[in-house]
Amino acid sequence: MRLQHHPAPEPELYLEFKGKTITSDEAGVAEAINLATDEIAGNGKGISNNPLTLVVKKQGVPDLTMVDLPGITRVPVHGQPENIYEQVTEIIMEYIKPEESIILNVLSATVDFATCESIRMSQKVDRTGARTLAVVTKADRAPEGLLEKVTADDVNIGLGYVCVRNRIGDESYEGARKEEALLFDTHPLLSRIDKSMVGILVLAQKLSIIQAIIITRCLPRIVRKIDEKLNAYILDLNKMPQTAISPYELMSSFMGIIGSAKESMRKILIRGEYEEYPDDKNMHCVSRLVEMLNQFFDELVSSSQNDPLKDFLLEEIQVLEESKGIRLPNFLPHSAFQVILRKKVEAISIIPVTFVEKVWHYIEVAMICVVKQHSQNYQQLQSLTTRAGHIIVEKMREQFSSWVMELVEKEKLADYTCSPEFVDAYRMLISQQQIFMDGVLKGDRTSINIEGLGAINVNHLRNHHHDLNQAFDLKMRMIAYWGIVLRRMVDSMALHLRYSLENVVNKEFEKEIFKELMVTHKGRVEKILAESPCVARKRENLKESIKLLRDSKDVLSECMDKITVSSVLVLIFVV
Repeated sequence: MRLQHHPAPEPELYLEFKGKTITSDEAGVAEAINLATDEIAGNGKGISNNPLTLVVKKQGVPDLTMVDLPGITRVPVHGQPENIYEQVTEIIMEYIKPEESIILNVLSATVDFATCESIRMSQKVDRTGARTLAVVTKADRAPEGLLEKVTADDVNIGLGYVCVRNRIGDESYEGARKEEALLFDTHPLLSRIDKSMVGILVLAQKLSIIQAIIITRCLPRIVRKIDEKLNAYILDLNKMPQTAISPYELMSSFMGIIGSAKESMRKILIRGEYEEYPDDKNMHCVSRLVEMLNQFFDELVSSSQNDPLKDFLLEEIQVLEESKGIRLPNFLPHSAFQVILRKKVEAISIIPVTFVEKVWHYIEVAMICVVKQHSQNYQQLQSLTTRAGHIIVEKMREQFSSWVMELVEKEKLADYTCSPEFVDAYRMLISQQQIFMDGVLKGDRTSINIEGLGAINVNHLRNHHHDLNQAFDLKMRMIAYWGIVLRRMVDSMALHLRYSLENVVNKEFEKEIFKELMVTHKGRVEKILAESPCVARKRENLKESIKLLRDSKDVLSECMDKITVSSVLVLIFVV
């Protein structure tokens, strides 16, 4: 209920609920409230948390806003929901939690205050009672000991008590006030209660004073909150693009959006800067791409082709047997090395292909995120840039896949490296050949340890004496060279990826954007920069909110000035 002092002689009453306003008068307001309650909560005994507001503008009433909360119901009656206590409690707590709220506890003089459910609930949110006031009703029915109860304050009612007499039957408001004054003046027990603690008029005055104190205390905080919201809305409005009119302004805006999108992609895809997305780790693209390259290398290394101990030398012996020719013995045939190399490369060829799909899917997601963010105010431009992003990535994915397949084929067809690591690794491994041969030929050992490889089971090699030397040599060459192949594949992939990203950001992106502009929209920049209705609506809403907040700030400034003046006048009067 919002009470407002109104200078006009005729009172003005109306109800507000569910976005509607229903006008009423003093005689019919009770019936209007009942009808509105039925509309909100139904004709049964259900409850609703939709508020029903009664506005009363009347001469002489205090400027006061009160919320009449539902009574606490523990046991549901027929027609009420089983969890009615929880629902009511939730509604009550929603209103009494805010520190700006004054909790007005209505207590019956006939009960023990300490056992009241409303006291228990208010103490949960206001332990010291600093914003709790108690109204004691039915004082005429239980006058014995009431003075002691309201003066002892065993339940922390920080703002004090006010004892009142309820209206009885068809008593008028004026008649009820006279009866109330007579009761607290003449009753042998109730007349002993201090006059600052009795009567509806005292309650109204006390509530008005408390509300004024609360408002005075809260005003600076409210002003700060208004300033924060005002600054945030102004910042949002300034971020929105200005409506372009001339062809020059349109093209300038278009180029600015494309340029800012390119710069964002350059930051996240090439330079590894992510200040635009500090909390979104998925957009820290360079770091994520390095992780993918590392994972790619790990998958290559962990493939079955990288296990040098499995069926040690058997494959090499079989290949050597099939590579025999009419030539001098003990010469290692180069064709045998190539056969094994092709087989190993073929076995891992699916790994780089899968890597390409994974990497370019990630790049596509990141690119689309960037272009959507920079063109979010223009629906047509967002569609254009998104489509262009998909086309560019698909084209680069195809080119990259072709390059990867060529890389794989090159590794199959040619074996070459200028890296000294190959020679060093081969020398270290082949230097152990005689130890290995002696161990196999003597037949007294089931496994032989080779530095760099570990313990090798040799039982399966007892019957392959003739090709064992060449097989060992072939195996050691392949082990030394295979490490070079894997690292070269990863290094080449990383370099080509970086080259492709540079090409996408610096050339292909802008070229594809202009191609889409000319083909799909025939160069009509004004069409793709047409502001969407939701953006226009957002701009108008921001402007209205800014105006409302500024007006509110002016009103609060006037209130604070009045409060300051009033305080000065009181101070002078006291002096």
